[in-house]
Amino acid sequence: MKNFKLIKQHISTQPFLDQIDSIENAWAGSTGRQDKIMVQREALAIPLRGLRKSAIGNRKRRDVHESRWTSASKQYPLFVEFLKEFAKERNEILGRAKIVCLPAGKQVYPHIDRGEYYRVRNRYHLVLKSSLGSWMKTGDEEVRMQEGELWWFDNNEMHEARNDGDQDRIHMIFDMLPSELEEEVFSVYTAAS
Repeated sequence: MKNFKLIKQHISTQPFLDQIDSIENAWAGSTGRQDKIMVQREALAIPLRGLRKSAIGNRKRRDVHESRWTSASKQYPLFVEFLKEFAKERNEILGRAKIVCLPAGKQVYPHIDRGEYYRVRNRYHLVLKSSLGSWMKTGDEEVRMQEGELWWFDNNEMHEARNDGDQDRIHMIFDMLPSELEEEVFSVYTAAS
């Protein structure tokens, strides 16, 4: 497979799910994903890291490389610790991150993540809950990711997902910049300011 790669298996997911469950109305705090991104309108999200709005300037949002922890991330220390440790282990730089819920019978419609931000980053999915396994298609390849698995996939190709199970499907989705690209990516914006 060229569009998917299984990175880790047997990650204990219950502590992550318990942390989400401990937050009252966790999924109601941010509706930007379903309000603004039509292909993802059926998904709920808890942003952990987002783009740094002060860095937008005259760039399109999809071309902003700078990101920051959200105020909500303080409520999810297990997720934050996992992201920091994984970035250190991979020698990559954290980008945007979110916890995403795709309710039963819902889908993420086919799309390509466009822009300079996505072009240079690796996209990962940590499957926290998925009763039948998480079906995804990227390019001409399909996988069914299982709970406790961490996958890389190529989001620069046409991709889609659906929850054909009878329970919510919950993933942590996050991006990492290979450290060897840090100077190339960020020096352009440092020089411009």
